Amino acid sequence: DETILARLVSVFYEHVRSDPGLGPIFEARIENWPAHLSRMVDFWSSVALMTGRYHGTPMQVHTGLLVDESHFEQWLALFRKVARQVCTPAGADYVIERAERIARSIHLGVSVHAGIPHKASRST
Repeated sequence: DETILARLVSVFYEHVRSDPGLGPIFEARIENWPAHLSRMVDFWSSVALMTGRYHGTPMQVHTGLLVDESHFEQWLALFRKVARQVCTPAGADYVIERAERIARSIHLGVSVHAGIPHKASRST
């Protein structure tokens, strides 16, 4: 539900901001954290609950970032950890599966934009 998604976003970004690898990337890009968190709640509401509240272009937002596969892996590790802490087991599985798909898609887009060869994945 919305309350759990808001808590997921809040706790997740607390972890992201304190992460030595991810924190500096996010801190350099995000000027207004309350607005960003609100936007991320809208995003996850649209993804998980199909509310349609998020209107944005995630791929465009992420292209041009100097991130590599290790950043995506760490982002997912933190997301999985927080989802398992905050959500029910079924809810965690649900949002984690979506986060993994989104991360793969954005990683591919960022890699293509940067001209970095990307390993094809056999599991889709």
